[in-house]
Amino acid sequence: MLRVALPNKGALSEIASTMFKEAGYLQRRDSRELVLVDEDNQVEFFYLRPRDIAVYVGRGILDVGITGRDLYLDADVDDAVDEQLSLGIGKSTFRFAAPIGAFNDAQQLNGKRIATSYDVLLRHYLEKSGIQASIVRLDGAIESSVRLGVADAIADVVETGNTIKAAGMEIFGDPLLESEAVMIGRVGHKPAGLDVLIRRLNGVLVARQYVMLDYDVRREQADQACELTPGLESPTVSDLANSEWVAVRAMVKKSQTNNIMDELYEVGARAILVSQIHACRI
Repeated sequence: MLRVALPNKGALSEIASTMFKEAGYLQRRDSRELVLVDEDNQVEFFYLRPRDIAVYVGRGILDVGITGRDLYLDADVDDAVDEQLSLGIGKSTFRFAAPIGAFNDAQQLNGKRIATSYDVLLRHYLEKSGIQASIVRLDGAIESSVRLGVADAIADVVETGNTIKAAGMEIFGDPLLESEAVMIGRVGHKPAGLDVLIRRLNGVLVARQYVMLDYDVRREQADQACELTPGLESPTVSDLANSEWVAVRAMVKKSQTNNIMDELYEVGARAILVSQIHACRI
């Protein structure tokens, strides 16, 4: 039975749970449940702190897990763990911040104190960049550390940057890391059921990004219309009762749908319909 770790709470927990439900897996109804067995799919789910998931996977206790890239790299197990799948959600960046005007480049942090909750991740970056700075490890309220005199700057995960601005600080330098939700697994370990799991989750990701587009177009305009809707492999073109027209079906990017519909209308397509994709296998 495949053993999968999922976040037990927070935004990442909701994201992961929704994805697995859409992929056809059983998920807990009570947030107090710590273990759930999905007999039909031969998967056992363990709900853990996102920061701990990489440790359990890296030590071979669990097969795979969903966590943030920043969290698994900060667990310092990346020699035993690798990314199996990027989920494209929960995106954030790991950045430096300091009082407005204090710094404009990371190299200016030489000899300074940097507060963070991600000391391993920060240490690796400083070593790689040749920056000699003191790391102040804190568990929360990182933004207050400068005002309280504990640090000169901070390194933290930033989503909107509003919290940084509210603290009278600004982001500076290049991102230390681009993070998002990822599925991690042990290096070289391919347990039974993993391929199916990845295929299902990929299907969810594709279904979220694409819609199915159907339309009718005159036969002489079909090639021009199909250039606008090439699909993933090739569009489906079917004859209609009226031999002068054909029906076309193709997957298109959800974000481009309305522009493509307008362009299709201009080349003569009619009865243009859009349908949601609930699941797929690519």
